Amino acid sequence: MAVLADAVYGAAVGDALGVPFEFKRRGSFTCQDMVGHGSHLQAAGTWSDDTSLTLATCDSIRACNGRIDLADMRSRFRDWLDFGYYAIDNHVFDVGSTTSEAITNGEGRAGERDNGNGSLMRIAPLAFTAADDDSIRAVSALTHAHPISTEGCVAYVHICRDLMAGVDLASSIAVNKPGLPAYERLDRVTSLAADEIKSGGFVVSTLEASLWCLARTTSFKECVLAAVNLGGDTDTTACVAGALAGIVYGKAGIPAGWVTNLRGKDIIESCLF
Repeated sequence: MAVLADAVYGAAVGDALGVPFEFKRRGSFTCQDMVGHGSHLQAAGTWSDDTSLTLATCDSIRACNGRIDLADMRSRFRDWLDFGYYAIDNHVFDVGSTTSEAITNGEGRAGERDNGNGSLMRIAPLAFTAADDDSIRAVSALTHAHPISTEGCVAYVHICRDLMAGVDLASSIAVNKPGLPAYERLDRVTSLAADEIKSGGFVVSTLEASLWCLARTTSFKECVLAAVNLGGDTDTTACVAGALAGIVYGKAGIPAGWVTNLRGKDIIESCLF
């Protein structure tokens, strides 16, 4: 059975693989390994806000003895944004506007256009708690409060739990597909061609792409490289896919060199519960 470290290391490795290629157009590059520089001029193995906020979520749950404490979680998000807690070298970069505004103002954004992937990217730790659907929605709503975002997070957490329990991915998607028009094709997304998969910052696109990558590959390495090579929001797509692949293949299934070269492992270990 998967443990939290499997998902978190999977997410962090995927994130770090994607950071150098963020915003690059699909087909204009090929990611084959963990490299540095690129879009954000970061050293190889550096993860972004995706992993930092995942770790802030973990650390809150750890400090609150498994409870979901929204005020505590919000405070840790603010410490990340203002002081660089949970960030490598305390350096915060590549922060989405919806996320930064919500954290600064202390209220999640709920407009139709506020459906980026900034809550989906950090929600995986809740799969390792007893959080119910309303709690998952509330954690999403700290930054992304529109139903498209909150229901996507609920579906993702349930899919993570199903994968831990050995449920077939297609069966889990069918059961957990949100009942919103935006998710109309989710239960058939794994059968779509690559050119039908979008990889921008829209939460629905990120959920679809991550599930597609997991379904179309047979190892952790293949899954996260497929996610990065979709282009666009490479770090977040690979982070979300990486958490899923970490659950399926375990931390032991992540290439050893990638784990060795991953920066900030001390931060990760301090936040696990």
